[in-house]
Amino acid sequence: MQKNYDLVIVGGGPAGLAAAEAARKNGIENMIILERDKELGGILNQCIHNGFGLHTFKEELTGPEYAQRFIDRVKELDIPYKLNTMVMDISEDKKVTIMNREEGLQVLQARAVILAMGCRERPRGALNIPGGRPAGIYSAGTAQRLVNMEGFMPGREVVILGSGDIGLIMARRMTLEGAKVKVVAELMPYSGGLKRNIVQCLDDFGIPLKLSHTVIDIDGKDRVKGITLAQVDGRGKPIPGTEEYYSCDTLLLSVGLIPENELSKEAGVELSAVTSGPVVNESLETNIPGVFACGNVLHVHDLVDFVSEEAAAAGKNAAKYILGNTDTDSGEKVIPIIPTSGVRYTVPANIRVEKMEEQLKVRFRVGAVYSKCYVSVYLDEERIIHRKRPVMAPGEMEEILLKKEQLQEHEGLAQITVKIEEA
Repeated sequence: MQKNYDLVIVGGGPAGLAAAEAARKNGIENMIILERDKELGGILNQCIHNGFGLHTFKEELTGPEYAQRFIDRVKELDIPYKLNTMVMDISEDKKVTIMNREEGLQVLQARAVILAMGCRERPRGALNIPGGRPAGIYSAGTAQRLVNMEGFMPGREVVILGSGDIGLIMARRMTLEGAKVKVVAELMPYSGGLKRNIVQCLDDFGIPLKLSHTVIDIDGKDRVKGITLAQVDGRGKPIPGTEEYYSCDTLLLSVGLIPENELSKEAGVELSAVTSGPVVNESLETNIPGVFACGNVLHVHDLVDFVSEEAAAAGKNAAKYILGNTDTDSGEKVIPIIPTSGVRYTVPANIRVEKMEEQLKVRFRVGAVYSKCYVSVYLDEERIIHRKRPVMAPGEMEEILLKKEQLQEHEGLAQITVKIEEA
């Protein structure tokens, strides 16, 4: 049985909800949100700490409060959604195969699709940590769900590997629940999390952060008894003689997030080697016309407010596509944005000047810690932006604004380059 929709949104987290709201407000009636969990809101439901919504609502909210505001908007706008529904496949011609317990297998034919599946944690198998496989090793997000939603305490003596935001937040959360967090170890010479989280989650509780350290052994047969940390050199190899043993019953892994892009890949969407998310243009459209991507499935964000802002743009652009407000011209010029000299990637990766808004926000991350430097943007050889930055770090997303008028004035534009230049 096949049903037809103008727009199918895959994912009912913050990205999917904001995209749905924007699409409806831009004239799309026949649409649906597909969510595999038993409720809307995505990962925000387990993020009970505050710090959300400062940009979007100009007040500090918890994750569930932030999600609820968007859920309420979706319900007010009468946007339909299916819960407990797995998307099995998305084809290039935008046929979305779904499965749930009530309706079995169904095929939805969409005119446009928005990918908003979020991201997942990198597992232990990706780390090559030697030692046994005892109980007590969790990803930080799994531990967060156990504590905040299921009411279970993973352990009492904790070591955390990785200083991403979830790891930092769980250091504080476990401490507040009565556990002793002995150390947070980070392989890189810098933290992967926001500066404010290092201060509020580690410094305020006296939890040590050991940079350039990693776990080289896990002790224990049935349950973790302890772990061995060692300092690493510039190539990430353990330095002999720097080993330290910590007794613990729990090891939490906060070692990076990966966009959930199995569906995208099977659909034929081109993925970035750097972000593992889709390569998109100024409309957040992938290489498949009518398939858009936003939120953490596109690239991992540090603030959910930016996810909502990006998703709203995806919803608006999908609506334009469906309503035929964008003329598809195979001869239109696509200008690549080249990240170089410390800039790891940009979103979008390319733009069509005629299709962009009057101002386009380009987001990017740097590959190392920089101090007293400049973010520079070149149109071919002409530098148009040279902005001083006191400090830049991989854990904090950066952004620049490109103006349509400026790009149009530059005749024969071949490429845009974004780079870091020393002061």
